[in-house]
Amino acid sequence: MDFIRWCENLAGIVEDATRDLAGSPEGGKYIRMGADGTPTELIDQAAEECVIAALKDDPFCRRLISEEAGCVDVGGEKGTVYLDPIDGTYNAVHGIPFYTISIAYGEDGVLTKGYIRDLCTHETFTAEKGKGAFLDGKPIHVSKTALLEDSALSVYGRKFDPASVLRLGQKVRRWRLLGASSLELAYVAAGRLDGFVDVRNTLRITDAAAGIVLCEEAGGTVTGLEGSPAAFPDEVSIGRCLVATNGVLHNKIIEYLR
Repeated sequence: MDFIRWCENLAGIVEDATRDLAGSPEGGKYIRMGADGTPTELIDQAAEECVIAALKDDPFCRRLISEEAGCVDVGGEKGTVYLDPIDGTYNAVHGIPFYTISIAYGEDGVLTKGYIRDLCTHETFTAEKGKGAFLDGKPIHVSKTALLEDSALSVYGRKFDPASVLRLGQKVRRWRLLGASSLELAYVAAGRLDGFVDVRNTLRITDAAAGIVLCEEAGGTVTGLEGSPAAFPDEVSIGRCLVATNGVLHNKIIEYLR
């Protein structure tokens, strides 16, 4: 089955399974500690179970790496699916309309396809390596903003030395923190944000995989904090930093973060 079509079907199932849990205390009920080292809430579990059930019926890939379950052998021929069943769980549980299902596909350590569905607006961002990035089937491209003074960045930081981020924050025009990394990366791809910066060292492959494919296919640049290629292990308990931009601003942002 085609990856995008498979994701579309899955996103619809997840929406149905989580609709009544969104914006409710029940959705935020603690279930267990997830494989990523953060609490799994009921809405996360409900979404993930839909995906695992679908893969049992149709083993689309060889393995699944998910934020809650960790690495699961699926039994397909090849490839890995990277899943964040609900990215932006806090938003979802508290009725803040900014959360997604994020799915990526890769082979031999190379990410090749990405899918992000905004579960509130139903906007769907898709990308495939070498074929571009799309929003609801229409091509998208990163912004052309060339000056930090004109830029809008999403900046994440917690439990870190704030000096570098504050220096950057004094230069940019707008600073946003919206609470769902995958969707913020998709917004960079669509030119709605000029960049996404996460210095927490807690961003996981499941958070970022689909967004990385989208940003790069939309003409953007994605690296680690020092400007080296972004590298995430296939292990959800290990986090990384990330800088994703329209490309034009990338080196300037990296300089301020050093």
